[in-house]
Amino acid sequence: MQELHIDPGVPLASLAPLTTLRLGGPAKRLVTATTDDEVIAAVREADESGTPLLIVAGGSNLVIADEGFDGTVLRIATRGFDLTGSRLELAAGENWSKAVARTVEAGLAGVECLAGIPGSAGATPIQNVGAYGQEVSSTLTEVVAYDRRRGEVVTLTNAECDFSYRHSRFKADPAGHVVLRVRFTLEDAEGLSAPIRYAETARLLGVEAGDRVPAAQAREAVLRLRAGKGMVLDPDDHDTWSAGSFFTNPILDETAFAAFVDRVRERLGPDVAPPAFPAGEGRTKTSAAWLIDKAGFTKGYGQGPARISTKHTLALTNRGSATTADLLALAREVRDGVHEAFGVTLTNEPVMVGCAL
Repeated sequence: MQELHIDPGVPLASLAPLTTLRLGGPAKRLVTATTDDEVIAAVREADESGTPLLIVAGGSNLVIADEGFDGTVLRIATRGFDLTGSRLELAAGENWSKAVARTVEAGLAGVECLAGIPGSAGATPIQNVGAYGQEVSSTLTEVVAYDRRRGEVVTLTNAECDFSYRHSRFKADPAGHVVLRVRFTLEDAEGLSAPIRYAETARLLGVEAGDRVPAAQAREAVLRLRAGKGMVLDPDDHDTWSAGSFFTNPILDETAFAAFVDRVRERLGPDVAPPAFPAGEGRTKTSAAWLIDKAGFTKGYGQGPARISTKHTLALTNRGSATTADLLALAREVRDGVHEAFGVTLTNEPVMVGCAL
């Protein structure tokens, strides 16, 4: 096993470089695994010794406390890209954005609108990553994982992953499985994209929702949209020093949505209608970004080193000298302000390590 070994009495200086937020305190030990066997060995060692274990790959969806992590941090750096026909298998440590680019180059459709999302392939099923009308769960067929309770490698079908909006069994039970590989079945559409589902993407492409375009064209359009919102990593742009969308879009039942609409009309006027999208029987999804903006937290909001992005209200950013405490203070202010204005409680999307809202 490859290991960055530090004298056990001297903690790592910071976990911040392992996250896109550049935040987080020290850990006792950092282990880098480059094969599935090394991943399994590191997990077993931690489980058998009772050592707390934090698994990190791309670090794009983590908020780590300033106090750090009192245990072992396992950085998954496995590699593997196997494309056979329309079937794709990715090692957990593969760069997701680069993998998407390669599927588009191969003329396949199904993940082209997930271009530019930072992080690793192994993280995508955990959050059921989605953007611009596509979700990982739509094309993912299997997840190969190490079952920590059974002590063996298992293969889980799509149905067994229990996917829902930005959620899965892996997120519900983080101590249950460690993702090793992810498998997808994509569509051979002769170089065309899947039907364009997202209105903003369709407008940029100059097509109607449901139309297909060259997959490469769809990917480039999504990259342009993401870059315009500070959602494509750039070390020189503090708007990208974030965890992407910090809050999920609220999904409300009929009663809660009706009460929400009443609050919107009281605050913004009788003719104002909030964004509303069907989300299953009796449920409606609305926009967290819209809520944040209409509650008064506009782009660039904040006085300290943690601020809302100047490009997108859903991203909370580190302007270069923030602490995790700074970021959480801003997140709480936004969450509480939205609730006060509209009666809707926002839920954080990133995984919290040693901290909470």
